[in-house]
Amino acid sequence: MNLVDFTSSSLSLLPPITVLGLAIVTRRILTSLGIGILLGSILLNDYVLEKSLNYANITILNVFVVNGEVNSWNMSILGFLLLLGAMNALLTLSGGSHAFANWAQIRIKSKRGSKLLATFLGLFIFVDDYFNSLAVGSVSRPITDRFYVSRAKLAYILDSTAAPVCVIIPISSWGAYAMTIVSGILASHNIIEYSPLNAYLCLIPMNFYAIFSLLMVFAVVCFQLDIGQMRQHEIDASEGRGFHNYEENQFQKMNPKSDLAESNQGKASDLLIPIVFLIVTTISTMLYTGQESLTKDGKEFEIFKAFENANMAISLINGALIGTSLALLSVVKQRVPLHHILRTVCYGIKSMLGATLILIFSWTIGIIINDMKTGIYLSSLVSQVNINVHYLPVILFLLSGLIAFSTGTSWGTFGIMLPISGDIANATDITLILPMLSAVLAGAVFGDHCSPISDTTILSSIGAKCSHIDHVSTQLPYSLSVALVSSIGFLVLGITTSVFLSISITFAAFIIVCLIFSILAKSKIVNLRNRRE
Repeated sequence: MNLVDFTSSSLSLLPPITVLGLAIVTRRILTSLGIGILLGSILLNDYVLEKSLNYANITILNVFVVNGEVNSWNMSILGFLLLLGAMNALLTLSGGSHAFANWAQIRIKSKRGSKLLATFLGLFIFVDDYFNSLAVGSVSRPITDRFYVSRAKLAYILDSTAAPVCVIIPISSWGAYAMTIVSGILASHNIIEYSPLNAYLCLIPMNFYAIFSLLMVFAVVCFQLDIGQMRQHEIDASEGRGFHNYEENQFQKMNPKSDLAESNQGKASDLLIPIVFLIVTTISTMLYTGQESLTKDGKEFEIFKAFENANMAISLINGALIGTSLALLSVVKQRVPLHHILRTVCYGIKSMLGATLILIFSWTIGIIINDMKTGIYLSSLVSQVNINVHYLPVILFLLSGLIAFSTGTSWGTFGIMLPISGDIANATDITLILPMLSAVLAGAVFGDHCSPISDTTILSSIGAKCSHIDHVSTQLPYSLSVALVSSIGFLVLGITTSVFLSISITFAAFIIVCLIFSILAKSKIVNLRNRRE
């Protein structure tokens, strides 16, 4: 199919800008994505309607089938979501969610404690960002709901402990992917001072956005730094409002009798055992498939290499199947009637249909944005301007953030910008290669963290059962503030090449931002049902 080339045209920015603008104005993410898909299709096919519709149809099909083969990654994520929906519904039916909430309420004495539980679980489950958002959301939501924590706050915690954690952990799916690209860059420029793992470990303290995003979560949780729309959501939650988002309300209108009855025989273990086995099975399968791949290539087993070569698709599906099976077993043991079980499973699957549609549309617009060469156009802007080499890290950070925000993919941004940053460092000052690589990693996470069309952001909304646009709008002030202090860090790093000095100055700027947030948050005292913090 012959498509119009937008490599050097600013029109390549039109579809993502349209989607972002419509999403903010209308608060209807599916409609916004659909219009973006149609607009991109029309532009790529030179305004010929028949060709445009045919292209859009083929592009949507490519989400499921590529070159005659099933897209195993996308299908596994959709399968994982649907199975997780069924598992969550079964956990509710078994009474496990309610029992765990009661158990935790005895031990967790405050609203702050419930938020810290979600935060520490997010830090602990670092294997994959998708898995993190959904699994932590399932465990934490009953507890945070019990203490009147807004769903928007929970979504922020999930999103900020997903990608920012995964990108600084070498044995996560993110670490393995980025390390593979970094390895190729080092080899292509004959840099032998670092092994891929050593280089990646050196990049971690330079990833200011990831580090200070995590610190911001703790600051928000511990000191109640609720600003902007987040403060209003917390007020609503304290009054018992906001625990049924737009998608859930729409589903209730279509299915007014779909409320699930909870068993009074449930135990906390009915919730914990399926989720623990889901986690253990996923990690075990990752190691097994990684070892299998290494053996096939005649390589010895190494834990980092195993995670790097793991089949994440199979791992997620296996974990979800085991978790759902154990959740099913818990309701069967309670002798719940079969028709109740079947209705519950159907309800759980249906509860995820809206989310899967958003994800499918997000993948589709991602393909179209890739065909329009939006990322390549943005990255080419750097080479057209004569810039002082010391400013390159901060510029690469901001540009990578813009690309990830526009395209909705941090991994795609890694693939585009990491090699480009390596080439720029080689052509200007090779000693800045690690700061430049870290700037790209940080910028990609920043853009992905803010973008309403990012699958990671969408899955955080799903995990918290929060309206997607509410999540994006409440998270944005925190993300932008962390990006601001990170920009200062990368500016200092480019000028001084001192990691310690950069972190110190960034931390000082971070403290100032937190103090400003504290003043804004306390400008209006909120009575949270007289619950102690």
